[in-house]
Amino acid sequence: MINTERLVQEFCELVKIDSLSKKEAALAAVLQRKLTELGLEVIKDKKSAAAAGSDSGNLLGRLKGNVQGARAVLLVAHMDTVTPGEGISPVIDDGVIRSSGATVLGADDKSGIAAILEALRHIAEEKLPHGDLEVLFTVGEEAGLLGSRYLDYSLLKAQLGFVLDSGGSPGTIINQGPAQDKIKAVIIGRTAHAGVNPEDGISAIQVAAKAIDHMKLLRIDEETTANIGTISGGNVTNIVCDRVVIEGEARSLSDDKLDRQTQHMLDCLKKTCEESGARLEVTTERLYPAFFVDRAEPLIGLACRAASAAGFEAKVMASGGGSDTNYFNARGIRTLNLGTGMNRVHTTEEQIKISDMTGTARYVAALVSEIVGKG
Repeated sequence: MINTERLVQEFCELVKIDSLSKKEAALAAVLQRKLTELGLEVIKDKKSAAAAGSDSGNLLGRLKGNVQGARAVLLVAHMDTVTPGEGISPVIDDGVIRSSGATVLGADDKSGIAAILEALRHIAEEKLPHGDLEVLFTVGEEAGLLGSRYLDYSLLKAQLGFVLDSGGSPGTIINQGPAQDKIKAVIIGRTAHAGVNPEDGISAIQVAAKAIDHMKLLRIDEETTANIGTISGGNVTNIVCDRVVIEGEARSLSDDKLDRQTQHMLDCLKKTCEESGARLEVTTERLYPAFFVDRAEPLIGLACRAASAAGFEAKVMASGGGSDTNYFNARGIRTLNLGTGMNRVHTTEEQIKISDMTGTARYVAALVSEIVGKG
């Protein structure tokens, strides 16, 4: 039986451990100990640490199955959190765990970690049948899926997996996620005294504003979004600003649409700079590929049956957010992203229902059993 009190206690313990992206070492040490105590062989993926620029690599735990011939399954959650994520103090109120208001809560994605750990304990205590289990806690997910991007995939044996890293109540099954392009542009104008001879200057701020004004941004269509997230430049008001840095992104479930949206944003920058006499330095990077698991695939049916067995209505849908799921599918490991009940993530109002946490742990256990029975 899932132990709710133990689950809540462990979740609160985990969120109090600071683990901003690329600073996951303290949490990884605690999780290594917990996995070892649960009888898993634990491996540190040192290659991923160096490539991701993290003080810890991915953490992989292996538990040998007790059913001969059962398929191995991969269970994944990420260790890092976004800012403000230091000194988190969880508050429990009327069945809900929320942030104190000064930081995020860290349910993204420590709710996934806690659910996996509790499911492992439940499986062990109830002596439930299971195939080989691979538990992977990744680094740098919030910084561009770095852990799954740079993972040493030779360490994995499982060919199917579940990532516990989505909003939505237990039973939410994400079968499609977008690719993302990152755009960084530097606009270089010409400095001048703003009060004496401003006409001799080229304001990089003004050029940036015109370029952005010409861009189609935010919700482009049902599959595509785009955003300018940061703008920086200028030091004082009496000098025409000659340098501005813009950072933005575009996402789409369609590679063709993403290519077009990214090119549109670049064209706006190039045309405006040319018309204004400014110089443009721009770089783009595809942070991760899109993924799609067809509803007719057996993995979807397996996840839906497990949801029903755990007492939930399965809801299969696409997501506008990226996750480690994107890279696992790109590397040939058929993977779905599952809802944990996390809500208002990446804000200081982040929260999660205790009942959803318990339900997620129950769902993980049901998935393991379904794979053994009918997988």
